[in-house]
Amino acid sequence: MAEQRPARPSDIARAALEAARAASAARPAPTRRRVAGPRRNWTGPRPGDDDPQPLARLVDSLVSTQDWSEQTRVGAVFGRWSALVGADIAAHCRPETLTEGELLVVAESTAWATQLRLLAPTILARLRAQVGGDVVTRLRVVGPTAPSWKKGPRSVRGRGPRDTYG
Repeated sequence: MAEQRPARPSDIARAALEAARAASAARPAPTRRRVAGPRRNWTGPRPGDDDPQPLARLVDSLVSTQDWSEQTRVGAVFGRWSALVGADIAAHCRPETLTEGELLVVAESTAWATQLRLLAPTILARLRAQVGGDVVTRLRVVGPTAPSWKKGPRSVRGRGPRDTYG
């Protein structure tokens, strides 16, 4: 009687490979018919709708389909304020509100408020050119406001808390 030796790992792997080949040969040949997914219409050298798209193109299409163009232009005024008016002007003022085409800008001092009132036509022209003509139609510039001592629903006219200091 011949002595049987233990199976080596390479023998086990060889037997598994032969079994997989036999199972593959017994399987019917695949057809060329596509089972799942939409039919592909070839677009030629340009990218198609089902190809990966740049994020900016996808966001632009979302904005146009949802009709958010007006809101994005209003957001551009606030988000890109420094780029729209310049870093020097943006360092001394900030946009506060945009209501019915009127942009309220708060300056850090009365001198800057006066300067911005003189520059208002130039700033409006920049905003029309870069954001759109119908977003900002008027520019209202105000200076800094003093703190108010008037608090609460009931207040008394007069000097307020300063009249008790002596």
